[in-house]
Amino acid sequence: MADLHELTALALWQELQSGRVSPRELASHYLERIERLNPQLGAFVTVTPERALERADEVAATVPRTATLWGLPSGDKDLWMRAGVPTGFGSRAMTGFVPDASDEIVETLDAAGAVSLGKTNAPEFGLPAYTESLAAPPARNPWNQELGSGGSSGGAAVAVASGMLPFAPGSDGGGSVRIPAAACGLVGLKPSRGLVPAGSGIASLGGLVVDGPLARTTADAALLLDGMIARVGGRIDHHYTLRAPYDDDGPFLGTAVRGEGRFQLGVMTTSAWDDAYEIVIAPEARAALDAAVEAFTAMGHGMEETALTPDETYAPAFRILWQAGAARIPVEGDALELVEPLTSWLIARGREIGARELGDALAALTAYERSFIRQLASFDAVLTPALAMTPRPVGWYDQEDGEHNFEQQVQYTPFTSMLNVTGLPAIVLPIAQTADGLPMGVQLIGRPGGERTLLSLAAQLERRVRWDLRRPPVW
Repeated sequence: MADLHELTALALWQELQSGRVSPRELASHYLERIERLNPQLGAFVTVTPERALERADEVAATVPRTATLWGLPSGDKDLWMRAGVPTGFGSRAMTGFVPDASDEIVETLDAAGAVSLGKTNAPEFGLPAYTESLAAPPARNPWNQELGSGGSSGGAAVAVASGMLPFAPGSDGGGSVRIPAAACGLVGLKPSRGLVPAGSGIASLGGLVVDGPLARTTADAALLLDGMIARVGGRIDHHYTLRAPYDDDGPFLGTAVRGEGRFQLGVMTTSAWDDAYEIVIAPEARAALDAAVEAFTAMGHGMEETALTPDETYAPAFRILWQAGAARIPVEGDALELVEPLTSWLIARGREIGARELGDALAALTAYERSFIRQLASFDAVLTPALAMTPRPVGWYDQEDGEHNFEQQVQYTPFTSMLNVTGLPAIVLPIAQTADGLPMGVQLIGRPGGERTLLSLAAQLERRVRWDLRRPPVW
């Protein structure tokens, strides 16, 4: 039998169900890998081995085996609170904070039978698209440790790509699942707004932030998504979302395993930022897109080039929303001296924004959502580059000039935030590698509630490309 970390999360679940492996044995295996690999990669900021082994025994003794994630190791993003475990939010201002209660997404994962091994690295308050805070070592890319992992779910991506976890949950407010998935050669799924009740986006400013899975395979991503949804009586619980219930055809895992259907796809290289910044798509990103187009065409899917209508309202409105979100960070007085320059700039700008200015920005983004969905309505899904550049070096971002930093993030990740604004599902897939062996991905954008189409397309592409067989040098 292969080493446990060589197996997919789905295969590990089958081993657990058969009794050939126990939750404690599986947790111990991954804890050993974390002890060996984490010092050089920075995937975890806190590891909780004793709690993890106790939890593994608890799962084995008390949690029904029918639980979706029964006995599978996972990690909590360090933006999420777990009672009794230090939660740093990637910030020196939160050093020593130990919450008394857990966030709902943490409780949901526990109820699904997952075993948390600790807290995965995140940038300060999840604001940047890279994971290089002053509170912890940077999350380094397992494919080349001189490069960053993206963010803000950078630690989660590093843990999965290096085999420290079989999969990991993340959160995505502007690309924070998809960016690190693309940088680290993983599948990363941003669900539709409202699909995951514990991280639906409904409660976040502008409805931007949703929770989603990072995994090595499409099926593993679907399995974790099913665990994050926490169905009630076999159905998705939309009791406290603001959207109509989804047509629920059962677990998403079945869709991902079958990978069926032929679809009409758009191909797009325009983004919401084209009018505000110079967006240049690197040859490596273009090559990945071309490889995906060629593969989908060969599989019989319809392909048609499309482009977004320019909209000069998006960039200033999104900037206001990003800054206004930072204004709500609970750091005051002397504690402000402990936050990083970018965060300080964002907080200061955000707290200058008036109610009318914020209201106008929200109205502009709502109009953009309607326009975007209408423009792409003729396609089952739309294909874009995942990122405009290859993974960025650690230290590449300007840490002092907030305006320049924002521009750098946009130029690296122009295709992600518009899906948070529109609430649409999107999945990143690791289609290609550069001459230096770096992963390059593409993004598929779905219709509202279109996760099943995305998972079907992803499964078909995975069977053709077999990215699940690729391993970074640290493996």
